[in-house]
Amino acid sequence: MSDQEKPFNQMDESVSGLVSELCRQMLGRIHIGLLVFDDQMRVLLHNEKADEILSIQPRADRTLADGTDMSIWQDWNRELSASLTANKNLHFDSVHYRHNNKTRCLRICCYPFAHPLDDGKKIGILIFEDRTEDNELQRQLADSERLAALGKMASKVAHELNNPLDGVLRYINLAIRSAEQANFEKITEYLGHCRDGLNRVMHISSELLEFSRSTYNIFDPTPIGRIIDDAIKVMQPAAQAAAVRITKIVPEPSPAVRGPNLFQVFCNLIKNAIDAMPDGGSLTITCSSDKDRVTIEFQDSGYGIDANNIDSIFEPFFTTKAFGKGTGLGLAVCRDIIEKYGGRIGAKNAPHGGSIFTIYIPLEKDLRE
Repeated sequence: MSDQEKPFNQMDESVSGLVSELCRQMLGRIHIGLLVFDDQMRVLLHNEKADEILSIQPRADRTLADGTDMSIWQDWNRELSASLTANKNLHFDSVHYRHNNKTRCLRICCYPFAHPLDDGKKIGILIFEDRTEDNELQRQLADSERLAALGKMASKVAHELNNPLDGVLRYINLAIRSAEQANFEKITEYLGHCRDGLNRVMHISSELLEFSRSTYNIFDPTPIGRIIDDAIKVMQPAAQAAAVRITKIVPEPSPAVRGPNLFQVFCNLIKNAIDAMPDGGSLTITCSSDKDRVTIEFQDSGYGIDANNIDSIFEPFFTTKAFGKGTGLGLAVCRDIIEKYGGRIGAKNAPHGGSIFTIYIPLEKDLRE
């Protein structure tokens, strides 16, 4: 057998050492963190980038737990063990990890492999991508899009208000002229038109207030159940028009949060669920909590999420809706809001059809029971 035909484990030490050194240099130069662990969670290998962004511990699960909020990310040992046991890749987007007094936003992927030197055992490879700067750019893009949308809304509102106000002014002038001519019948008619125009202005203003995103004071704790009730109330006409039944399962009293923007998140998730059930269906909103966090789940009976899209639906400008039906920012904004509370939002398909969106929010210490 020639040297070229020899398997790797039979190569002479010089060739084996060269390959090892090339692998070491390659791992040291890539700009993503890499960590290898065995089925006992022991860290076997990690590169310099991983050492820079992580608090490396002897065990992989402890390495992840050391910089993340366990009330949000729960049991890393269970997640990593399940990946190796089920031979299933795992992906975690927007994991807030704190190390050396700096918080980074990481994308974490776990890939299981057969152990190259021990048949029957497996190893896991964790890949860490620092997306802190990317997320900031995405937030800036989202802010720009929101400002553009605000400009369009302001233009539309100005147009809608200008028409009735212009009519009111015209009829007031006519009423003044009629008063000068003592034509009281015309005065009554013109004042009636003024009243109709002002009612139109009041209706537009009421709709704007109803959908206002400043319903709650940022400093006042508000029960989650109340925020859910208000979101359902606002979206109920759309649900009834689409033959969608909304059921709420929320304990009383429900935990309180300081979340002025959660109303926006809940309205958006309800709207998306209604859009996913064009022929009618049901949406169940469930809330549960423990001493550290609150969990809100939105489960619909719609058409679910395409498996190819499930990792992309929270990305800005990604949408599966028809052209002109959505900007692709709704879920991205929802994720941005939830992450600002230190929480997490995720999506998956329900076992018997439809989709499930789950929100985890840590409870502030002074609001815990």
